[in-house]
Formats: sequence, structure tokens, C-alpha cells
Amino acid sequence: MQTGLTINQEYVRNLQEITKEFLCPISANIYNIQFLKFRIRDMESGQVLFEVERDPNEESIENIPPALQDEARRIKYHFGPQFFELKTIGAQLTFSVGDKIVKNFTIIERHYFRNILLRSYEFQFPFCIPNSTNTWEHIYTIPEIAEDVKQLMIENPYDTKSDSFYFVGDTLIMHNKAEYDYSPINE
Repeated sequence: MQTGLTINQEYVRNLQEITKEFLCPISANIYNIQFLKFRIRDMESGQVLFEVERDPNEESIENIPPALQDEARRIKYHFGPQFFELKTIGAQLTFSVGDKIVKNFTIIERHYFRNILLRSYEFQFPFCIPNSTNTWEHIYTIPEIAEDVKQLMIENPYDTKSDSFYFVGDTLIMHNKAEYDYSPINE
């Protein structure tokens, strides 16, 4: 974790490469925002590309051993090369909020291939009622990517990465990381 730096929205918007470490501790989530369900789908066909739902009996990330907490903030996706044919995808997130009001819940997501920024996305949920469960779908337009870069992305699984930063106001409360594999899926 970086010390002495103020990690705000402007800071992450200006990052030029994937972060090497998490920019906030688990304890920064003072709003007790918990992700319950996540689904990625093709907006044209409605086909679900990925879906995960939290087991209600699963231990909260704050309660797992510190050595495992960073791994719990990482996810790997295997979408296959056909992903590049899609125009827009929807990412639906169901989340719960603790006993504090959440104003201006903002996600800034930055996608890189080998530390070259492919696209930055930003979404805002203006207000969350305390002790509520909310569903939020954000729509991603797939960026135009040169054919030679697509081929490199297909040939080099998990060299495509993203940082997802979650803010309440201008305070970073969560940071997750993802890695992507676009190689053919063997069924």
C-alpha cells in the first residue's frame, strides 16, 4: 500500500499503468458495502458471459486471514476471442450497504494491456439508503482495438488487466483487480 499519497479520483484517473499493489486496505470500506452478485452480459443478445453470487454463509472479507484478503480482491475472467466481436456489455452488480448513507458512490475502472491504457470507464450511483440492497447495471462500450493488439491479447492470457476503484465522494474505500484471458475456450 502506498503511504503518504492522497488517493482520490483525480489520482486514479491519471494512472498510466496497472497498479502493482492495492491502494487502500480492506478496512477503508467504512460503509460496509458488500458485493452480493455480479453478472456480465452481451447487451445485444442478452447472453450471460459471467455470473457469480456470494454464498450467504461465506465469511466476510474483513474476517478472513490477512494473507488471503488480497487474493479475495482479485478475479480472473476467461472470455475467449469471440469477446472482441461484442459491441456493448452490461455489468450488473447487486450490493448491500451498511448503516451509513452513501453519497456519490463512484467506480473508476481502468483497463490495460501490458501497461498500455485501453479504456477508462467511470460510473456513479448518486445515493444509497443505509441498510439497503441495490442493483446497478453499467454499460460498457467495447473500445476499438487494432487487430495486431487483439492478436497479442489472445496469445498472451492474463496480460490484460484492470483496476477497479470504488469511491464514496472522493474517498477511496475499495480497490479490486481483474485479469483477462481471451485465448480460445476449450469445451
